[in-house]
Amino acid sequence: MSIETYRGMTPKLGRDVFVHASATIIGDVEIDDEASIWPGVVIRGDVNSIRIGARSNVQDGSILHVTHKSARNPAGAALNIGRDVTIGHAVILHGCRIHDECLIGMGSLVMDNAILEPRVLLGAGSLVPEGRVLQSGWLYLGRPARQVRRLSDEELDYFAYQAANYARLATEYRQG
Repeated sequence: MSIETYRGMTPKLGRDVFVHASATIIGDVEIDDEASIWPGVVIRGDVNSIRIGARSNVQDGSILHVTHKSARNPAGAALNIGRDVTIGHAVILHGCRIHDECLIGMGSLVMDNAILEPRVLLGAGSLVPEGRVLQSGWLYLGRPARQVRRLSDEELDYFAYQAANYARLATEYRQG
């Protein structure tokens, strides 16, 4: 794994975080307990901060980045991911906020200042445009993402199951 300091900021990893050897984490990044970062992931907190909550998992080939602060945009766009979030393979998250217990489907793209409220299911290949807010408890699909239907109780329960499953898998990898 490549953990790199940038401008004096070194990524901080919580207890029992798994980072695959081929992942790269740079700069102002904090990853909470039992989270997992899988092969080929790039997390680049060079021009703003990235925070990843406990038991969240970032799957293979995903890219997490941020937007710099400027006169036009004094806060820039940090990236904040809640707890128990599953980020599928080859997802791009850029300067957005993902609340607790969301699932971001493979190949999705979430742009600056977009917000996924808790317990959102974003289907594979979806695009969430800049500044868009996705409401809690719904399935969203498409480019741009559109609200499709309310999630069932079974689907809502799946968020915690999926996060726990990846935490178990990460433990197996850490133990060899």
